[in-house]
Amino acid sequence: MSQKIKMYTLSTCSHCKACKRFMDENDIPYEYTDVDQLEGAERESVIAEVKRLNPQISFPTIVIGDNVIVGFKEERIREALGI
Repeated sequence: MSQKIKMYTLSTCSHCKACKRFMDENDIPYEYTDVDQLEGAERESVIAEVKRLNPQISFPTIVIGDNVIVGFKEERIREALGI
Protein backbone atom coordinates (compact mmCIF):
# COMPACT_ATOMS: atom_id res chain seq x y z
CA MET A 1 0.00 0.00 0.00
CA SER A 2 1.82 3.06 -1.25
CA GLN A 3 -0.83 5.67 -0.60
CA LYS A 4 -0.09 8.18 2.11
CA ILE A 5 -2.92 8.60 4.58
CA LYS A 6 -3.42 11.86 6.46
CA MET A 7 -6.24 12.35 8.93
CA TYR A 8 -7.41 15.57 10.48
CA THR A 9 -9.06 14.70 13.76
CA LEU A 10 -10.17 16.02 17.14
CA SER A 11 -8.79 14.40 20.29
CA THR A 12 -12.29 14.22 21.81
CA CYS A 13 -14.17 12.93 18.73
CA SER A 14 -15.56 9.38 18.99
CA HIS A 15 -15.68 8.98 15.18
CA CYS A 16 -12.04 10.06 14.98
CA LYS A 17 -11.07 7.54 17.66
CA ALA A 18 -12.97 4.79 15.83
CA CYS A 19 -11.18 5.66 12.60
CA LYS A 20 -7.73 5.55 14.27
CA ARG A 21 -8.66 2.21 15.87
CA PHE A 22 -9.72 0.83 12.46
CA MET A 23 -6.38 1.90 10.94
CA ASP A 24 -4.42 0.42 13.86
CA GLU A 25 -6.34 -2.88 13.84
CA ASN A 26 -5.71 -3.26 10.11
CA ASP A 27 -2.01 -2.32 10.36
CA ILE A 28 -2.54 0.66 8.07
CA PRO A 29 0.10 3.35 8.54
CA TYR A 30 -1.30 6.87 8.80
CA GLU A 31 -0.48 10.33 10.02
CA TYR A 32 -2.96 12.36 11.98
CA THR A 33 -3.28 15.83 13.39
CA ASP A 34 -5.54 16.48 16.39
CA VAL A 35 -6.62 19.95 15.29
CA ASP A 36 -7.97 20.85 18.74
CA GLN A 37 -4.47 20.35 20.20
CA LEU A 38 -2.89 22.99 17.96
CA GLU A 39 -2.50 26.65 18.77
CA GLY A 40 -1.95 29.95 17.02
CA ALA A 41 -0.68 30.13 13.45
CA GLU A 42 -0.23 26.35 13.17
CA ARG A 43 -3.89 25.82 14.09
CA GLU A 44 -5.05 28.49 11.62
CA SER A 45 -2.95 26.94 8.86
CA VAL A 46 -4.28 23.42 9.48
CA ILE A 47 -7.90 24.62 9.70
CA ALA A 48 -7.42 26.42 6.35
CA GLU A 49 -6.16 23.13 4.86
CA VAL A 50 -9.14 21.19 6.28
CA LYS A 51 -11.51 23.85 4.92
CA ARG A 52 -9.94 23.50 1.45
CA LEU A 53 -10.50 19.71 1.57
CA ASN A 54 -13.84 19.78 3.39
CA PRO A 55 -15.68 23.14 3.41
CA GLN A 56 -17.87 21.97 6.33
CA ILE A 57 -14.73 21.59 8.49
CA SER A 58 -16.02 18.41 10.11
CA PHE A 59 -14.02 15.56 11.56
CA PRO A 60 -12.50 13.22 10.81
CA THR A 61 -11.38 14.48 7.41
CA ILE A 62 -9.32 11.68 5.85
CA VAL A 63 -7.07 12.08 2.83
CA ILE A 64 -6.06 8.86 1.05
CA GLY A 65 -4.14 9.62 -2.12
CA ASP A 66 -6.51 11.81 -4.15
CA ASN A 67 -9.57 10.76 -2.13
CA VAL A 68 -11.04 12.93 0.60
CA ILE A 69 -13.39 11.06 2.92
CA VAL A 70 -15.37 13.04 5.48
CA GLY A 71 -16.39 11.04 8.52
CA PHE A 72 -15.53 7.48 9.48
CA LYS A 73 -16.99 5.64 6.47
CA GLU A 74 -15.35 2.24 6.68
CA GLU A 75 -16.55 1.05 3.26
CA ARG A 76 -15.23 4.15 1.47
CA ILE A 77 -11.92 3.87 3.36
CA ARG A 78 -11.59 0.19 2.39
CA GLU A 79 -12.37 1.08 -1.24
CA ALA A 80 -9.81 3.89 -1.31
CA LEU A 81 -7.19 1.55 0.17
CA GLY A 82 -8.15 -1.40 -1.99
CA ILE A 83 -8.73 -3.72 0.99
